[in-house]
Amino acid sequence: MTADGRGRIDAAFRGRLGRFVLDASLSVPATGVTAIFGPSGCGKTTIARCIAGLQRLSDGFCAIDGEIWQDGMAFRPAHRRPVGYVFQEPSLFPHLSVRGNLLYGAPKAAATSIGFDEVVELLGLTALLGRSPHRLSGGERQRVAIGRALLSQPRLLLMDEPLAALDRTTKNEILPFLERLHERLSLPVLYISHDMAEIERFADYLVLMERGRVVGAGPLHILQSDPALPLAYSRDAAVSIDGLVEAYDERYGLLTLAVNGGLLHVPSHRIAVGARQRLRIAASDVSIVRARPSESSILNILPARIVTQSPPGAGEVTIVLGLDSDGSGAPILSRISSRSRDLLGLSDGMAVFAQVKGVSLVRASGLRDR
Repeated sequence: MTADGRGRIDAAFRGRLGRFVLDASLSVPATGVTAIFGPSGCGKTTIARCIAGLQRLSDGFCAIDGEIWQDGMAFRPAHRRPVGYVFQEPSLFPHLSVRGNLLYGAPKAAATSIGFDEVVELLGLTALLGRSPHRLSGGERQRVAIGRALLSQPRLLLMDEPLAALDRTTKNEILPFLERLHERLSLPVLYISHDMAEIERFADYLVLMERGRVVGAGPLHILQSDPALPLAYSRDAAVSIDGLVEAYDERYGLLTLAVNGGLLHVPSHRIAVGARQRLRIAASDVSIVRARPSESSILNILPARIVTQSPPGAGEVTIVLGLDSDGSGAPILSRISSRSRDLLGLSDGMAVFAQVKGVSLVRASGLRDR
């Protein structure tokens, strides 16, 4: 955090709402996408509403990029906070067309940082502009709601479970549009969700919440691999890392991607050399060997070093590996049996090889360098 708070979103709220007690503080970058993750009822939406000025707790502080919105008794009301808020259920005006809904609340000044045509193109709304809301699908309505929030020219976009009311097919249709926003716009986003699969697609930073408190905050891949936090031990534990496309093998349909600590080969269609990709490596898809095998069906075998291990539980152990021979590369997880760990004699700091049985692209499009 800088001395004047610039470049950061700083918030701290404490108070009781009925039986629920919120005592949470966070300081996250005012760039990229910060996801706030946790189970239902942990306080994610309350934090968002407090930042937007829709909920007021007397013991609260909120500053965006050094501009204070709340501090003690000083409180800037919601209508004076430049926040674009996207709710779980899109509330569109039924008597207005898609164009009318998009422009509702947009500043009348000619000079705007986010243009109408840009938003329409980003969200794929060109063919929908003349329609009324009742002729839209659920995903289309949510895209219009996102566009309306963007055209209000916010300094911060708050998205509160924007996909929770959609079925899986519709979610998969709208997620690429959210990824495009992340790539093309510099606007900071707070993304509230209880679905880690969504967060893995495009979040840069993660805030973990439990029972009204923040229990962890940091870059996504760091929290995913932190053995002191619950994500590393979940049944679907995985680490998301970004890689740079170095080559494409037309014969075998394989991308070669450079990641921090090595090269990975991933099945894919052709993607331009130099494009950045988001990769997901599940803990269950990583095994460990002491020596590099001379012959193996596994394509991705990378030198690594054991960072730490979890205590054995239910016959399994989770191991945090740092890629590269000195362990200085990207962290990944391996979940193996306790018996395998003992047979191999694995210990912290040991040099090993990570056999990555499966790597998936979770975002097959270019990432904006930052």
